[in-house]
Amino acid sequence: MHSHGHGHDHSHGAGEEDYTSRPHPEHVVLDIGEDIGALIIHTGAGMLGMEVEISATGQDDQRSHKDILERQIGGSPAYTAVFDKVREGTYTLWVDDVARERDVLVSGGAIGELRWTDGS
Repeated sequence: MHSHGHGHDHSHGAGEEDYTSRPHPEHVVLDIGEDIGALIIHTGAGMLGMEVEISATGQDDQRSHKDILERQIGGSPAYTAVFDKVREGTYTLWVDDVARERDVLVSGGAIGELRWTDGS
């Protein structure tokens, strides 16, 4: 178990390195509709395995996270974090405990997408 200094702890099991470093060919099913949306962050390979956190605007200490995983889009590798079941509103995205992007809008019944370059 470790803490990121902002109120959430989580454990990383012994197999987690294999989980984030291996390709993920399985399909992602998104549960969206009404006031629930999703957000997909596309990155370069350099962010593979990194953790991205999300918090509602104004609630920086209440975060959840997803890892950047290798998936396939159109037969090519794609490096993404997929946040599903996100309530409509604006959010802050965090990498390494630093706010990477603020006021990201998630709309109900929709899938938002962001493109990040490695390390910036």
